[in-house]
Amino acid sequence: FDKVHRYFKGSLKGKTFALWGLAFKPNTDDMREAPARTLMEALWQAGANVQAYDPEAMQECQAIYGLRDDLLLCGTKEAALRGADALLICTEWKSFRA
Repeated sequence: FDKVHRYFKGSLKGKTFALWGLAFKPNTDDMREAPARTLMEALWQAGANVQAYDPEAMQECQAIYGLRDDLLLCGTKEAALRGADALLICTEWKSFRA
């Protein structure tokens, strides 16, 4: 979060972030203690929006956070990028590699 905050010079309000990888590691839907949770919550606290994608953890994310105006769960990683100000990759899925 600190790197993102510095890059945008402290102003995250109204920014939209694509976030790939919600689970704490690849090949699971387990979001307990996942870095993505801490990051999303900090972004929301700063007034940002999150467009998230994970191959396995979408239902888990929905169960944890429910419906929020500042969270859009996307069906593809490409959809999460649409209109985003930056991409944040939180889980090392092979499909996220260039």
